[in-house]
Amino acid sequence: MLGAGLIKIRGDRCWRELTCMDYHYETQPVPNPMSYYMHRSPWWFHRFETLSNHFIELVVPFFTFMGRRMCMLNGVLQILFQVVLIISGNLSFLNWLTIVPSLACFDDAALAFLFRRSGRATQTLLQIQTEEASGLKPAPSKGMLIRRVLNVSLGILIAYLSVPVVMNLLSSRQMMNTSFDPLRIVNTYGAFGSVTKERTEVVFQGTLSVNHTGEEVVWEEYEFLCKPGALDRRPCLISPYHYRLDWLMWFAAFQTYEQSEWVIHIAGRLLANDSTVLSLMGHNPFQNREKPRWIRGEHFRYKFTRPGSSSAAQGKWWVRKRIGPYFPPVNLDSLRSYFQSRNWPLPGSY
Repeated sequence: MLGAGLIKIRGDRCWRELTCMDYHYETQPVPNPMSYYMHRSPWWFHRFETLSNHFIELVVPFFTFMGRRMCMLNGVLQILFQVVLIISGNLSFLNWLTIVPSLACFDDAALAFLFRRSGRATQTLLQIQTEEASGLKPAPSKGMLIRRVLNVSLGILIAYLSVPVVMNLLSSRQMMNTSFDPLRIVNTYGAFGSVTKERTEVVFQGTLSVNHTGEEVVWEEYEFLCKPGALDRRPCLISPYHYRLDWLMWFAAFQTYEQSEWVIHIAGRLLANDSTVLSLMGHNPFQNREKPRWIRGEHFRYKFTRPGSSSAAQGKWWVRKRIGPYFPPVNLDSLRSYFQSRNWPLPGSY
């Protein structure tokens, strides 16, 4: 959490100006239905959210070293923080995993209410605690000594591997989501060091027309499983599940297709009606029809509709404005040399 907080303070200016939450819900990778309403919260609530984020990520982690009660308070706040993030967006399994280490903030006494008092495990635990409190300790066995050696060795190894992680946290050039050893045992983490201020989307469109130019050409849109596309489609709720392609398309939208060549790879496989790629799509306009002759990528700017607006009254969650082409119309013939130059299998040859 400390790394996530530091990367924000050192990163996007909006975190220091307390304005990042004005944009986050609308521009996050895969919004959910609650994101729509959270985005329309009053400005002062967004300022409070940003301040709370800084407090929980930069201050609360130190509660761990301030005694039992403060340590448990840290656990409670961290878990509540993750629950809010789970409710307000589809951030895959990230927040669910973050809850797990927070459970270590609670000792046996704090978690005893989860177990039956008459249970065998509870009775065994009470017996061990009573014996330890009275000074009665079993004679160390060979197995206990081996375990202690392994525990100490593991602790020394983790401490050694954590040195570059700590140095990274202290560095003004802090790196986000980086591993410093080949086995990736200890890593550094940070999320949303910068927040995009507008949402752009790449929309795949196909046509059966022989010629892709002319006003008579009808372009039909593909839909992804979850990410914004059709304006009247409600944002989905998938956490902790993760649609990898939807997530990657969010990154592709603020890059170019030259930077994300895999987008053209997908276009080629859509031209071939490839079943593997189509299984990652929510809607194929050419299902049970002949293959599209041309595919193009269009670039749009998306915004949530305003509650009470005419668009919202029509059942639309989004409004959009065309930015321009993301990649030009392509067909299988025009992509042949492109695929061959990259040693990709030709579409339809899988």
